[in-house]
Amino acid sequence: MNWNDIFLSLGARIVRRDELIHRGATGRALSAAVKSGHLVRVRRDRYALPGTNRHVVEAVSIGGVLDCTSALADIGVFVVDGGATHVRLPAAAARPPSAPNNRRVLGSNKSRDVEVHWRRLVDPLAATPECVGLVDALIQAARCQDPWHTVASIDNALHQKLINGGDVATIFEALPLTLQYLRDLLDGRAESGQESILRLILESASLHYEVQVVIPSVGRVDFLVEGILVLEADSRLAHDGWDAHVRDTNRDITCGQLGYMTLRPLYEHTMHQPHLVLAAIRGVLETARLRGR
Repeated sequence: MNWNDIFLSLGARIVRRDELIHRGATGRALSAAVKSGHLVRVRRDRYALPGTNRHVVEAVSIGGVLDCTSALADIGVFVVDGGATHVRLPAAAARPPSAPNNRRVLGSNKSRDVEVHWRRLVDPLAATPECVGLVDALIQAARCQDPWHTVASIDNALHQKLINGGDVATIFEALPLTLQYLRDLLDGRAESGQESILRLILESASLHYEVQVVIPSVGRVDFLVEGILVLEADSRLAHDGWDAHVRDTNRDITCGQLGYMTLRPLYEHTMHQPHLVLAAIRGVLETARLRGR
């Protein structure tokens, strides 16, 4: 049998045994396919194709679906931490009474940690057999990740037009008072998670900046800070290769010819060491001030 065609026709990555039988499979054929590696038996009566997203397989293997940052990554929304598999289990599923914040981590191998959630869904109709809906994923992610990373995720969902203002309202209605301030920090114009964090770094220092400014002979830049510093996200995340490096360098040289200073922090610095990025920004601006610019 052509298992790929069957899965494609069903539009699913995890398929029940009865659905496969309905399309002509037999118990013997399923056993042979698993033995030969053409199918993966995820759990009782649940099958997947080889190469299926490991997070999906791990979630379904324990009777759950993807949630939180794992769901966001699967949907295509920006997240920083893609290590552990975040899984939502049904509310009736067994859980330890000591589970903090409605979740716990299973497993000792860090690469295969599973973080489990039992929160009731806000939009159950948006869920699939493999993943919670986007609004629910964003709600749970806000409870798990760094607040600035939450802003970056929601910004990205807004930028891709995957959610709207009503969805944002729903998200924040489900979040505690301690996180309500994040709503005022959202900006769907950000084209990447790194841009969102760079904006928040500038906001935290009360620096004046403009977003997506067009500079003649250069084109659009991510930020113009205090009228003198061109601040750009590391575009090589999305455009690997020498050509992208040459393009970015040429833009920086043109900016210098026009009297602008430039700074292009690496993704790792922006996401994990924002204090270093802020120190660099302040250093450049202080040098400009001392020179009377």
